[in-house]
Amino acid sequence: MGKIISFANQKGGVGKTTTCINLAAYVSALGKKVLVVDMDPQGNASSGLGVNKNLKLSTLYDAIDGEKDITEVIRRTGVKGLDIIPATVDLAGAEVELVSMRNREKVVKDLLKKVRDNYDYIFIDCPPSLGLLTINALTASNSVVIPIQCEFFALEGLSQLMNTIKLVKKHLNEEIDVEGVILTMKVSRSNLIQDVSTEIKRFFGKKVFETFIPRSIRLAEAPSHGKPIMQYDAKSKGGVAYYELAKEFLTRNKDSYKNITNF
Repeated sequence: MGKIISFANQKGGVGKTTTCINLAAYVSALGKKVLVVDMDPQGNASSGLGVNKNLKLSTLYDAIDGEKDITEVIRRTGVKGLDIIPATVDLAGAEVELVSMRNREKVVKDLLKKVRDNYDYIFIDCPPSLGLLTINALTASNSVVIPIQCEFFALEGLSQLMNTIKLVKKHLNEEIDVEGVILTMKVSRSNLIQDVSTEIKRFFGKKVFETFIPRSIRLAEAPSHGKPIMQYDAKSKGGVAYYELAKEFLTRNKDSYKNITNF
């Protein structure tokens, strides 16, 4: 049974989607079967993995409203072993429709039950908000990964996210926990960023991954080409960082892997 992990932070621009798709790509390259579920109506995870949103395609919205079976909305990506359930702006309407649905917080959980056994990991890219879409993702998940940008206001709003996770754990999903915290867009030479990193580690302790993601132009460029950094520029500092993060992630999950010799 695949482990379901939400990537969440209601503060936008923290590298949440970048982390979700690039970690997924490298975990796949390390021999695991991975599904990315794009639950953000902006659809950035979809375009970042090469999905052309201008075409008429079946998406998560179609599965939520019952027009399609969940298996019909899964698409292969250009990375071996990595699939995606894409999203478009139509998904914004699902949040409104969910309000009137029975067991509205568990709709996505019930959908993913049908495909969970087909994957080692299912990564859910949450929208930058704490609405019903994010609640659905958290209810369906075993754990949460929180990407945090290394900046002065890094911890702003995190208490609200942690409280939401606590409430979901109490009322909807007792097994959910924080998988880990990933420091993103880090500039090693900045004293301020070092102070922020220390504060985040004090707050989350061993939950913080040792591997951090540096600020990188190549990482910023890759999504516009519809490729994860592994395919766009694996030797860049961003590519190397996500490769190391993937190995640390699998090690934390006590999961074996083979080192990548070529891309």
